[in-house]
Amino acid sequence: MKHRLLRPLFALAFCTQALAQEVPALFKEIFKPNEPTKAELVVVVPPPEIEKYISKVEESTKKDPAWFAEHAKTSKPGVPLPFHEKLGLTQAEYDEYIALWNKREFKVAHEIGMMLRLTSDGRWNLLGAGPASAISSLRFSEKEDNWKSSNGILKRLADIDADPMSILGGWKGKEWKFEEETTLSKLKENVAVGATNDGKYHLIVYRAQENTSAGTRLLDKSLVIRIPKATAANKAKSK
Repeated sequence: MKHRLLRPLFALAFCTQALAQEVPALFKEIFKPNEPTKAELVVVVPPPEIEKYISKVEESTKKDPAWFAEHAKTSKPGVPLPFHEKLGLTQAEYDEYIALWNKREFKVAHEIGMMLRLTSDGRWNLLGAGPASAISSLRFSEKEDNWKSSNGILKRLADIDADPMSILGGWKGKEWKFEEETTLSKLKENVAVGATNDGKYHLIVYRAQENTSAGTRLLDKSLVIRIPKATAANKAKSK
């Protein structure tokens, strides 16, 4: 009888703790704790015609990889490289490549459910269903301004202010990263949370990569999760 009484009392205490701890500002406009939220797992798809130009650039890369590595430093991450004859494209071909790049589209690969919940260690767990389940191991602490995963602690990086020409278009957000290198492999894990500049979507971007010391890819998991702001706004009104 004693144990039967203790169980509901413990559950009540935990619920009271969850209610008392305010949702982190990072998620306040997106999630209501313990309630499912509809989201979209998306991929960026450029027109198929762009492949012939990408192939030409890849062939040129093999001829002088050191130069390409240096040239890449002149461009922002995720943005097409500036024109140069060594790209293997004429100016006209490069202009067509950029025109096709600007026609890239977001395609919904999966409609998924997500949920934010408070864990027993005081961190906030972001749960993703189905193909987005890889993100479910992450737990966020607003006080410490970091994420914890099965790999370790993801530390805060500089804020994101992505160029409109970047692969995801213009968006702003906050980013955290874990990085570890051993004699056997190198592991990187990133998570970012933000919103598109057009004001339509919240974004959650996750990536985990692991390579052997010889360069063989062991892991490459990328997730781009999009939540329409209208969906999040409706949740906020129900609070």
